[in-house]
Amino acid sequence: MINYLAKQNGKLEQFERLSESSWVNVFPPFEHGELDALAKSLDIPLDFLTDSLDVDERSRYEKEEESTFILINSPILNDEGKDSEAIYITVPIGIILTATHIITVCSDENPVLDKFYENKVKNFDPADKNMFVLQIFEQNVYRFLECLKKLNLKRNLVEQELYNSSRSSELQQLLRIEKSLVYFVSSLSTNELLKMKLKRTDLLKIGNEEPYADLFEDIIIDNSQALEMSNVYTNILSGTMEAYASIISNNLNVIIHRLTMVTIILLVPSMVASFYGMNLDYLPFKGYKLAFPFIILISIILGFGVVYYFSRKK
Repeated sequence: MINYLAKQNGKLEQFERLSESSWVNVFPPFEHGELDALAKSLDIPLDFLTDSLDVDERSRYEKEEESTFILINSPILNDEGKDSEAIYITVPIGIILTATHIITVCSDENPVLDKFYENKVKNFDPADKNMFVLQIFEQNVYRFLECLKKLNLKRNLVEQELYNSSRSSELQQLLRIEKSLVYFVSSLSTNELLKMKLKRTDLLKIGNEEPYADLFEDIIIDNSQALEMSNVYTNILSGTMEAYASIISNNLNVIIHRLTMVTIILLVPSMVASFYGMNLDYLPFKGYKLAFPFIILISIILGFGVVYYFSRKK
């Protein structure tokens, strides 16, 4: 699906024709040949559009003739919802700059771009392409920080549940959080390298414009903060998983130890009873009237003797 948008009278309006828009937003589903037609009408390489739809693409930028292609990774909620999958994954957002338009491409509905749709970004105007790119960077970093806070809150809740009962479901939740953090660390690292390279090469040509340069500097700082938070949360979670694995292993050893003691304690009376279950003529107390209660008493005394021995040995 391709939307042609521009801002008029402070409101974002959607148009039917490319010539009337300044922002072109591209997202699935597509009709046959739709991307080829768009690439031809905008005079941009088709690879710029298709690469943006590949979830395995890493952050980078390319420049070809009059077109500039920037690709960053953005977090979205994982729709699969399986217990073994990450809660959040990252997908690319492709940003293509031409002489007259800015094109955004994403393989899924993205909360970062939705904020621009809903006009929730201050001073947003797609006609100002450099500012629009910086605002996408900014909202993307805010989205990472928001997701990181949610993951950390969920981690704390799962840990509280684990304090009460160590169940596999809680450990699976921690594993899903850990997978999400791995995605975040990888994406934030590549995003940071991209932004540092954009700043060094001044691809957007904003080095001499103080408001743009200051905003870009703040975005780089926020991205570094998000990356540091991701690394800290990952280390905490790894330590937590190892600690709970050790606790579970120790609890299992204690249970096995107790079961072994109970088995040994019950073994002594069982051994006495098994002797008197044999058809032998020379068993002690065979002709004695009180043989049965006497043998039971002996078994109990032997059992308590074993318990006393283990209690002394702790």
